[in-house]
Amino acid sequence: MADCQEFCLRWNNFQSNITHQFETLRDDEDFVDVTLTTGGKCIKAHKVVLSACSPYFKELLKNNPCKHPIIFMRDVEFAHLKALVAFMYAGVVNVEQAELASFLRTAEALHVLGLTEAPQLHRDIRVSCPARCSPLSPLHTRPNSLSPLLTQSLLNRTRTRFT
Repeated sequence: MADCQEFCLRWNNFQSNITHQFETLRDDEDFVDVTLTTGGKCIKAHKVVLSACSPYFKELLKNNPCKHPIIFMRDVEFAHLKALVAFMYAGVVNVEQAELASFLRTAEALHVLGLTEAPQLHRDIRVSCPARCSPLSPLHTRPNSLSPLLTQSLLNRTRTRFT
């Protein structure tokens, strides 16, 4: 019986290297396969990164058959969206104190891991595909998964918009 030795090979600084590579892929728009849009501005990203950082995006993208969906986000400030995407790629973001509360509400609505804990869906987001796919209807919130204050706020905005 021969002795089998096993060797552990380790990539030094793997986490920082992979984070840097993902940021480079995003910055160069290499292999992007999803577009987030709000207020007439767009951000291109990678489904795998959004899905890994947000159960909301994971479920949304799993159920969308498009190769490159466009996700329209109402009532989301572009600066917040840009900062959230930066956070998803780097794990760190700087937000001004005056914007912190609304930024965190947006993160909570999109269930961005590392910024919030409770899963939830947001009604004011819809997805469409640029080619043959038809747009998806707005998603419905699950009030039991939202904080009472956020639930009431979303319900009030929804009643105004959809009734």
